Amino acid sequence: MAVRSLKPLISDSIFGDCCHARQAPLGTFYREKELKVSAPKMASARAEINQNSVRAKTIDSHLHIWASPQEAADKYPYFPGQNPSLPGHLDFLLQCMEEASVDGALVVQPINHKFDHSLVTSVLKKHPSKFVGCCLANPAEDGTGVKQLEDLILKDGYQAVRFNPYLWPSGQQMTNEVGKAMFSRAGELGVPVGFMCMKGLNLHISEIKELCTEFPSTVAMLDHLAFCKPPTNDDEKLAFTELLKLSRFPQVYIKFSALFRVSRMSFPYQDLVQILAEVVASFGAERVMWGSDFPFVVPECGYNGAKEAVSLIASQASLSSSEVEWIMGKTVMQLFQGRWLP
Repeated sequence: MAVRSLKPLISDSIFGDCCHARQAPLGTFYREKELKVSAPKMASARAEINQNSVRAKTIDSHLHIWASPQEAADKYPYFPGQNPSLPGHLDFLLQCMEEASVDGALVVQPINHKFDHSLVTSVLKKHPSKFVGCCLANPAEDGTGVKQLEDLILKDGYQAVRFNPYLWPSGQQMTNEVGKAMFSRAGELGVPVGFMCMKGLNLHISEIKELCTEFPSTVAMLDHLAFCKPPTNDDEKLAFTELLKLSRFPQVYIKFSALFRVSRMSFPYQDLVQILAEVVASFGAERVMWGSDFPFVVPECGYNGAKEAVSLIASQASLSSSEVEWIMGKTVMQLFQGRWLP
């Protein structure tokens, strides 16, 4: 595959603040000595993005919100055994988004509240022009999840759904009767389906291809590069090759998100330069979108750092300013047309 020439790696230096150290109880978020990016390179990347996105919106395609301990005690309880280990409440998110100049986001229902969507629903109703909701599919064997999905979309206004394969009954796959019913219904309702392949794309690629083949009208999103890390062995090379081959399905989109989960390096995740270049070469920037994975990203590089990392990686991958605009907001805005309008 022909991939554009890549710029040299960034020289060693220090990159400053992210959103950030005010959350000291969570521990040390990052050590400055690990952040190796020169000030001139950072300034250049920032200038290019600022110049070319004078009011191009920046939209985060993947983040989570959950209740504060007080909210959980009063109204929005956590699912048993799923108490969060770090803050992810709305006010903290809004602060981070404001500091990073992020205009809107796709909010993915967190496992901390499992199938109780009441907290996220309240956020969507409070900030309809800032947030779009992605609900969590319930693959219960009795099929009740199909009706739940319909209600969340038609009554509560969710516009995407997440398939977590590890919630399926033991021994069953996303291609079972319930999975196909939900995937098909999502397509009928014009709602994209996100796949979380946390344990590896190789475990789920056959299911994803089967669903996309059988239901071509359902848009699919691969969360976090389908958890494909820069390959170091044959299995990882196969997984990444399979990810690129999914570009043959025009309804498949890639989230260049949670970079700290897929990189083998610390911020600014320079080993993802080649990965991004190849993904864009296969899918086109119009099918790639940035996501932070807030609040998990905060102790890694800060929320603002999640955004800055993409600018740096894109610059080294020799992406055009237009391609960066697609990745940083236009792709997800195209996918969810009519949202995040001025």
